[in-house]
Amino acid sequence: HVQLVESGGGSVQAGGSLRLSCAASGYVDSRYRMTWFRQAPGKEREGVASIYTGTGVTGYADPVKGRFTISQDNAKNTLYLQMNSLKPEDAAMYYCAGRREYVPVAGTWYRSTYYNTWGQGTQVTVS
Repeated sequence: HVQLVESGGGSVQAGGSLRLSCAASGYVDSRYRMTWFRQAPGKEREGVASIYTGTGVTGYADPVKGRFTISQDNAKNTLYLQMNSLKPEDAAMYYCAGRREYVPVAGTWYRSTYYNTWGQGTQVTVS
């Protein structure tokens, strides 16, 4: 049974950077889809960035392309989200999510209903 714990959130000024971490306990092998989501008050949860652990292939939502980078450290069983050039509209609770995916499935990574494992979230504030 995989558990996910996020950390690294905080408060930054616009234009600043943060790196979020998501530590996975349990068995996460090379056939997992790992994704960062965010949810601002009054808004739906949206997929931000995703990685397929087997190939390292990534995907990003348009609002964060060129500013955010998702990566993984397999030795540490940890997922990262490097966020640069932060904007006030990036402020939200950030969650990491995962599910086993034996082969990559197109058109699903950004859907919150696709995932069966979630962390508790870490808050990002941008002023």
